Amino acid sequence: MRQDPFGRGDRRQSTRPPRRRFGMRIVIVALFAAYGAYYYFSNRTVDPVTGEKVLIDRSLDIEDEKSLGLQAYQEIMGQERPVDPDSEVAKEVRLIAERLIAKVDAVEAELAREHGLEPTRFSETFDWEVNVLESDQANAFCLPGGKMAVYTGLLPVAQNSDALAVVMGHEIAHALLRHGAQRMAQQRLTQIGQMAGSLSGMDPQQQQMAMAAMGYGYLLPYARKHETEADNVGLLLAAAACFDPHQAVPLWERMSAASGGQSQPEFASTHPNPGTRIQTLEGLMPKAMEYRAKFCEDAGGEAALAR
Repeated sequence: MRQDPFGRGDRRQSTRPPRRRFGMRIVIVALFAAYGAYYYFSNRTVDPVTGEKVLIDRSLDIEDEKSLGLQAYQEIMGQERPVDPDSEVAKEVRLIAERLIAKVDAVEAELAREHGLEPTRFSETFDWEVNVLESDQANAFCLPGGKMAVYTGLLPVAQNSDALAVVMGHEIAHALLRHGAQRMAQQRLTQIGQMAGSLSGMDPQQQQMAMAAMGYGYLLPYARKHETEADNVGLLLAAAACFDPHQAVPLWERMSAASGGQSQPEFASTHPNPGTRIQTLEGLMPKAMEYRAKFCEDAGGEAALAR
């Protein structure tokens, strides 16, 4: 057999396996991309409250979602210390929650009507419960199924029942809009991307860069969108329950001051910055006042937030 003095025969032999591996990588990535696209488009549905298409896994029904919410709530309650349910502050928080919950159906139906859609009545099966938890956190939450809590650290920042109602309305809106289920579907897509990167032979640094690009380009904007949706629906809900929506603006000014005025750049955060939030809420104020005029009736008087 004739030898090539320049070793070209050896180079042809050595380059074939990498070429095959490279081709296999493309096939793997293409298969995962096709599966990701199928998952994405086959699990899209229209949310009547926002009028937009959202990603929710069709295999996750309402009872499953409620069960997950209850499980998370029980874990939190096992770790946190609730205040005495007969205390003045617990009674006042429950009163605010009751007023908000009483308007959920009306606000959901009105928003769906504005989009020419029928409401899902998703919250009709919720088993509502609210507790006040002893903590310095200026926070609150509402899980799927209606399990809610307000941390005592939020009370001095809220300062009044109207501002607290805005925060609690925001948290109820998260549950009403099924943001938890949307995040679960989003995590499924992320896992598909991670598996594609791992099986395609990408090194850890490449995978990290790809996930960072996905985070800044898709995951974080998606989270900020959820926060804005909850701000909007929560403000309308508070207004419909006879609370003053104008208290949302000074609330977020105080929230910003409580954090020391320091926060991540908005593009790197899961939440809009306070300035963006305030601007959005101010733009929604005329509509909030319309909801207040339309749905607010005697709700038993204004709740005086215990300080």
